[in-house]
Parts: sequence; structure tokens; C-alpha cells
Amino acid sequence: MSEAALVPPALSTNQTEETFNFQQYELLRQDRAAHLGPGITDLASLKERIRSYYAIESLADHLNSHAEYRSITLQFPDDLLFDSALVAEELQALLPDLQCARTDAPAQADTTCSCGTQKTCADSKDSADGRKIWILADTAYSPCCVDEVAAEHVQADVVVHFGDTCLNPVETLPVVYIFGEPYLDRAKVISLFTERYDKDAKVCLMANAPYSRHLESLSGELSQLGYSNLVFTDVALPDTPNAAATILGVSDSHPISHKLYASGDRVYYGAKEQLLCEEQLQSFELFHIGLPPDPRLLFLSTKFQGVTAYDTQKRQIAKGPFPAMMRRYRFMHVARTASTIGILVNTLSLKSTRSLISSLVELIRSCGKKHYMFVVGKPNVAKLANFEPVDVWCVLGCGHGGIVLDHANEFYKPIVTPYELTLALAPELSWTGAWVVDFNTVIDGISADLGLQAGAIPAENVPEFDAVTGKYVGNSRPLRELNHLEIESPQESITTGSTELVKKFSGALTIGSTVSTSAQFLQARQWTGLGSDFNAEDSYEEEGATVEEGLSGVARGYQYDVSNAEHTDADVPKTSGRVMNT
Repeated sequence: MSEAALVPPALSTNQTEETFNFQQYELLRQDRAAHLGPGITDLASLKERIRSYYAIESLADHLNSHAEYRSITLQFPDDLLFDSALVAEELQALLPDLQCARTDAPAQADTTCSCGTQKTCADSKDSADGRKIWILADTAYSPCCVDEVAAEHVQADVVVHFGDTCLNPVETLPVVYIFGEPYLDRAKVISLFTERYDKDAKVCLMANAPYSRHLESLSGELSQLGYSNLVFTDVALPDTPNAAATILGVSDSHPISHKLYASGDRVYYGAKEQLLCEEQLQSFELFHIGLPPDPRLLFLSTKFQGVTAYDTQKRQIAKGPFPAMMRRYRFMHVARTASTIGILVNTLSLKSTRSLISSLVELIRSCGKKHYMFVVGKPNVAKLANFEPVDVWCVLGCGHGGIVLDHANEFYKPIVTPYELTLALAPELSWTGAWVVDFNTVIDGISADLGLQAGAIPAENVPEFDAVTGKYVGNSRPLRELNHLEIESPQESITTGSTELVKKFSGALTIGSTVSTSAQFLQARQWTGLGSDFNAEDSYEEEGATVEEGLSGVARGYQYDVSNAEHTDADVPKTSGRVMNT
């Protein structure tokens, strides 16, 4: 037999790198006109715009002034993630000792280092001791918060946060905020503003953090058109002391404006000096540049007389749907009569998260309710639907974008905030219309409620009614009489069976005067599993299931489908193939 006969036949054609055109990531194909503006024609103009937008030079100077920052993490929101590679590349060029840390193998003494210098990495420093840049994508929680969890995976020394942010204080890592310099079509904004408001209207100009740099000049142009009752806001770090936070690329000086009022991470300015407080803001209309997240939008709707949002992507006024406070009022009533509360932790980086969790647990227990705690990254409908015994969820998240509002009614169970839960569990129901998202304020309110409950006389067996359905609720406080640890059973009643004690209490809804919510939920279900060891009345075979013949065939035609098809064809009368012309 010849050697040619031993060669197996080719299963495909000859394939080399020249045969196929591999898909390449083309930087210029990405639509960046929304934030970088028009006029980007080549790679050079794109890189120049990137350096200006992300303040690359200011960031490099800040990092070079802090030699202790060796592991640098860059956090991008989803809408700016396609710029991350260019930002890292431009930043690498300005950090001299960074590229030596990126060598894949130690260079030889007589060769040039892969970083481009004439001396080797071994002569300068070990590559492990050099600076490294990490790009954080797919943040664990809301993108406005600093993702400390992902940064700790690479032992980061500093987090550089790009884009819109909530400026909430973090616990451990230093943070550098860069909002960016987004493009804004001012002519379009002024045109829509003049169509919306009269010249004597009291309007407050506000924007997301990246677009706040345009507000002062925009307020000046509108004032020249005759609008005299205007105030605008600018971003500032909250009053909470956090020396490890720095904002780059933003000037906090407003020489032609007067500082009127400060609240949270916003400072209010005006062309004329006047007294402004939170109560007076209720008489102002809010014109917001950029679509704020739903929690932020709901919070602003409680502070101003009306809210109008300008969509920077579509360059038009956003028409909603917007979240409403009436749904929050309904969810609060559901939480008041709920027996099991799920604490949904949607952030791990905020400074007062642990203190708030401890305060909520103490409040829930004092009200005789059960609770479970869940830590879920980016909660959705499918994740929360797995926990049916939970009657209501209490989400702990950032007030800017980490609170799940469910204004589309997608979730199976209501979701409330810690502030709404404190209102629901208060002895006397009160609703002021305010919406508090600050953790420290909620903690102070819980401490006050616990002090009132400690001095009050507990009312036992008081009937409760659901304000939503009007029905009587008898198990809203299952832990009101917590005696399930004192169960006693006579020894003579226990037989030799090891599960006899469990048999006695398996069908009971109350154990030691304490309502068992798990037993109640299990008995209310139509399907409780594949049988029970404690219920002899179940219709199942004790010796095991009978082996039966299953399906056979493939998915496109199981055997019983083929048999049914043959049977159907046999019943259909056959007709002649002759065609009659009419």
C-alpha cells in the first residue's frame, strides 16, 4: 500500500490567516457624537477629543504626584465603556514606569526592554513592582457608585471613576472622579426651554454631573433673553468628611454668580444674591439636562413643583413614563402588614450600609416580623422570584441609581426603601410625601422609633387589616410571642421512631404560640414536593415508583407523534388526483 493511501482525506480546505478577514474592532465606527460631539474624522482627532474629554493630562499629573498608587483601576459606565481602551492607552503614555510593568517576560541584559527604553526592566525595577492599570467593566451594582468589590479583586490602590456619579462617600479606597466634558447642543436646549417656560417663570437649571459644567453659561444666555428668575446648580462633594475623594477637570469658582443654598452633592447659585431654602424650592420648576435615573428623578419630583427632563441622546424633551409617589404609598401599606421582609443589599461600598442593616434588623425584630437578608448583584425579576415566602423587599441601594422602583410593575412582590419601611413599621402611620434616601437620616429615624417603642405598652392580639385589600390579617407579626425554643413533649409519647417529634409538629401552623410562616407557605402551595415522610395520606407508592416506558425518538418527531400521524393519515379519505376545470 502506498503512502498516499494512508493519508486521511481532508475534511476542509486549506485555511491560513490570509484566507479569512478577521473581524477587527474599528474605533471610528462607534457613535460618539452624543458625548464627544461631531467632527471626528480620523484616529488622531478621536484621540485628541478623548484626552480632552477625560482630562488625561490632569489625571496623569495627579497619579504621578501619588507614588503610592501602584494598582490603578478605571471604572466606566456601560455607555462609555467603548472608550476604555483608548483612555488606558493614552494614560499609559503619560505614566513612565507603567509600561515596564506590562512586559510579558524578563528582558535580557543585552537587549532592549519591551517598553521601548534602552535599559532593561531588571535594571530599573521588578515588573511586579511597577504600576498597572485595570479596567472595571460590568459593575456589581449601580454604575454611579464606586465598585469597591471589583477593585479589591485586583488589590487596587485607587479607583478612577468616569461619568455620572452619586458622590456617596466610600469606606476604604481613595477615589478620583472625572465627569468628562460632554457635548451639548445649546441652541436646541435654549429653543426647547423658551417654548416650555414664560419669562417670569421661576426655574432651576440642573443636570447630571457631566453636563453641570454647561449650566452657568446657559443660565447667562437665558438671562439675556429676559429670564430673571433663574437659579442653577453645580456638583460638589457632600459635607461628609472624606479626604480621599478628589474631583478633577471641574472648576468650583463662579465669579459672576452668588452661592444661595447647598444640599447634598448640589450647590445652588444665582445671578442675584437672595435667600434660598428647601421650602422655597417647592415654588421652582426644574429643568434637568440629561435623563436622571428613576430614583433620582423621583427624589427631585418631591423637591420641585414640576420636573422637565431634556434627553441629550434624542435631543428632545423626555415624555416618560416617570415614577410616581402614589405607588410608593401603596407599597408602604403592603409592608405594614407583611409577615416576612427580605432585606435586599444592593450596595457594599456606601459608608453607612452596615449600620443601616443592623438598625433595620433591630427594627424588624422589635415589630415581631421575620426577615431574610440577600446580597444580589444587579437584582432583576428572575432573581427575586425565586424567594416566594418573602412578602415585601426592602432594598438598600444608592439613592441616585441603586434603588429598584418597579414603576412598570414587573416584580412579583413590592419593593420599598428603608425610609418607607420605617414609616410602615411605625406605631402610628404617617405620610408626609417626602422621600428620604440618605442612610444616616434613616438610621436616626430608626433610633427614634425604637426609643418610642421601648417606652410604649405593647398591645397584644390587636386585629390588623390590610389597607390595600381591606381583609383581616392574622399573621403580620409571627414573632410576637417568640416561644418556639421552649417546646416540650412528654417522653412517654415519643416512640422508637426518630421522626416522631417531627411528625407531631409537621402539620401545625403554630409552634409554641409562634406562627410558622414557612409551614403556612408550604401548606398553601399546590405542589409541596415529591412526597412527605410524615403524611401517610399522600397518594404515592411507598415501595417506589413503577418503571414505565418513556419517550423515544428525536425532538422533531417522538415515536408517539409518528404513530399519531400515521393514524391520522389512515383516517383521511383518499381523493382522486384529477383536476376539474370549471
